[in-house]
Amino acid sequence: MSKRAYISRYLLILKKLKAKPYSSYEELQSYIANQVEYLQMQDDTLKIAFSKRTLQRDIREISNNFGIDIEFSNKEKGYYISQSESENMNFQRMIEAFDMFNSLNLAQDLTPYIFLEKRKPQGTENLYGLLHAIKNKFQIKFEYHKFWEDIISQRITEPYALKEYKNRWYVLAKDLKDNNVKSFALDRLSNLEITKNTFEFPKDYDVEESYRHCFGIISPDEGDKPEEIVLSFDPFQGKYIKTLPLHESQEILVDNENELKVSLKLYITHDFIMELLSFGENVLVLQPESLMNEIKDAHFNAFNLY
Repeated sequence: MSKRAYISRYLLILKKLKAKPYSSYEELQSYIANQVEYLQMQDDTLKIAFSKRTLQRDIREISNNFGIDIEFSNKEKGYYISQSESENMNFQRMIEAFDMFNSLNLAQDLTPYIFLEKRKPQGTENLYGLLHAIKNKFQIKFEYHKFWEDIISQRITEPYALKEYKNRWYVLAKDLKDNNVKSFALDRLSNLEITKNTFEFPKDYDVEESYRHCFGIISPDEGDKPEEIVLSFDPFQGKYIKTLPLHESQEILVDNENELKVSLKLYITHDFIMELLSFGENVLVLQPESLMNEIKDAHFNAFNLY
């Protein structure tokens, strides 16, 4: 059976359990059988076998490869995903990517009606190599071209993780030149080399915790502390902010016909300031005063350009 068949089966299991927790084996089997007919519209050579033994093997492989644990509840007599979506955001992104891939394959004859954003490559050709280096703790070498410099520099780093922000991928790695953890955009990285030199992941560094109160890719300077931020959006923009929160720390303070007022706990970085400026007159910063002044000055400077 092809690799695509295995992956398709894994993701179909996850989709079913997301939509209906505590599904029985029979329900999973019926769902997969129905979905296979749809997938075969794109690829009539695709064959997906399914049995109780196959299901148990798939559960192990899903856990090993994706870090998603599926368990059986004797009380509910069905299978369920033990983690919540907030605990495993990769799960939802994989489902989205799988649906998009299958839809675009099915729509090959509908290209006049599908319009994708025309973006330059994101450096995703290096994703597999970087994941291999991260998993096996291999140092990497590459050439790096900063946006604001014409010089291409040589880097040797210890890669810790990958992070996505605004359709651009970054590798979070310790630069051995100064031993600081930095983010390197994959589309600015070239001539990647995975060395045989290994490293130990620092016990005192937690990638998720380091970015818990960050917006975007810029990490705080040492000694910085996250701040309590209060924003007021007009009712129209507020509808979007409710459905797509700015950050996981977002809490709604007021929601009425006049405004949506929210609070967040974040480091105030360039990424966050640029995001607020993109809302224009649809957002008002209520606190802290330092952020109010930064936004005010930015709007004033922009106004003076005209």
